[in-house]
Amino acid sequence: MSAGQISSGQTATVLEVKDLRVNFRQDGQTIEAVRGASFAVGKGETVALVGESGSGKSVTALATVALLPGSAEVSGSIRYLGQEMVGASKALLLKVRGNDISFIFQEPMTSLNPLHTIEKQLAESLALHQGLQGAAARGRIVELLEKVGIDNPVRRLADYPHQLSGGQRQRVMIAMALANGPELLIADEPTTALDVTIQAQILELLAGLKRAEDMSLLFISHDLGIVRRIADRVCVMQGGEIVEQGPVAEIFANPRHPYTRKLLAAEPKGGPDPVPEGAEELVRTEHLKVWFPIQRGLLRRTVGHIKAVNDASLSVRAGETLGIVGESGSGKTTLALAIMRLIGSEGPVVYAGQDISRLPARALRGLRRDMQIVFQDPFGSLSPRMTAEQIIAEGLTVHGVEPGRNRRDMVAEVMVEVGLDPASMARYPHEFSGGQRQRIAIARAMILRPRLVVLDEPTSALDMTVQVQIVDLLRELQRRHGLAYLFISHDLRVVRALAHKVMVMKSGDVVEAGLAADVFAAPRSAYTRELMAAALGG
Repeated sequence: MSAGQISSGQTATVLEVKDLRVNFRQDGQTIEAVRGASFAVGKGETVALVGESGSGKSVTALATVALLPGSAEVSGSIRYLGQEMVGASKALLLKVRGNDISFIFQEPMTSLNPLHTIEKQLAESLALHQGLQGAAARGRIVELLEKVGIDNPVRRLADYPHQLSGGQRQRVMIAMALANGPELLIADEPTTALDVTIQAQILELLAGLKRAEDMSLLFISHDLGIVRRIADRVCVMQGGEIVEQGPVAEIFANPRHPYTRKLLAAEPKGGPDPVPEGAEELVRTEHLKVWFPIQRGLLRRTVGHIKAVNDASLSVRAGETLGIVGESGSGKTTLALAIMRLIGSEGPVVYAGQDISRLPARALRGLRRDMQIVFQDPFGSLSPRMTAEQIIAEGLTVHGVEPGRNRRDMVAEVMVEVGLDPASMARYPHEFSGGQRQRIAIARAMILRPRLVVLDEPTSALDMTVQVQIVDLLRELQRRHGLAYLFISHDLRVVRALAHKVMVMKSGDVVEAGLAADVFAAPRSAYTRELMAAALGG
């Protein structure tokens, strides 16, 4: 019987992990990242590792082929087709990595080399593992790109990563992973950074390729909705331990561990409070348009326009949330920036009864305190060199402290309001979790007591349980202060929990708008129905 094969009637085991322990040495301390994890992946099977950030999922996956840093101490057993990988020789690891076991990572822009063409990046793997070069390599590359659904692959060979969309980049990453016919594909959060429709396409592609190539798949995610759609078995991780595992249908129908039940329940529920009777209209646009000129030639003549936003009309009252939804590039953020007067546009933008579309910068400055933004990536939008106190108080430096108030007291007050401990105000962003960093970003906006807040994908980078907490926080702040929200998102589950009204955008056009209850109950546009099917499984 060859390695990996077992008796008739049983599935061959491709990967078997037993009592895996991974410790990291840091500042004289030992951090236990993985604590006694045991699981197996059978031939042709999809096993999902699920859990929140820091649960040990990615560390477990990287340990399979010794891709952890030198500070990691690994013990236990990891067998690939019967071969022990813990303590394996460098020669064996080089043979297995990228050849027998391949990886797809979460963010393709950090995994792909921005200085190399798509052809060169795929050719490197083929040359290393198969010795393919020249015309033979190019033929195989075109075949791989066709297989993963890249249109006109020959034309795409000379493209660089920045010339591709997020979905196309992820397809290229999948092509690279498939290049050498792996036995096991490890996908580490491969759809988290993608729009819901693209996410659905990538999941369908992975499932189809797994069947066609007869591969096994280890799928890492924090989203149980995705796991339900793609996995055969699931292992739930918490604090470095696998607290529960079994067939997907069984785990979802009858979760035994409290943490599994918590994850399954982690979906934003309910809806926003009703808008107060007679609430003031805070912002209104009429046929707003944002076109960017395309200029060519020595004299920079305008030869066309990129129609980022085309004819958008909306109205938002105090205490009301307008959810603006659509895929990347649909014009959602551009519309919000135009309303905030951070980019130029055509058409009236009325704020609190005043058309601000043509106000000079000096006149706008006084309104900036009333209009604030919270961005998608809390780590990218917070300065790593500033403490939480300095970040939150940043706006006070520009707009001034309220008379008779102490700056530090104001920071402490708003930190309590968003659920942060004021004792942590001297800490830096890297010392906080993702959810805490987003609370800092919200506190930075709220300390100025704005009336209108733009929330640009504020929950998409967060774990599901943290998403629920942030949604609850935003609803409470709106209830307390009568805030108007422009909530930009591609996640319709979050929009449904927060928005009174919904505007659906595609390629700069508003394809549907109305009360959230009406749009969710009976979407009129085919595109809206497609978004809902991808996001809600409808």
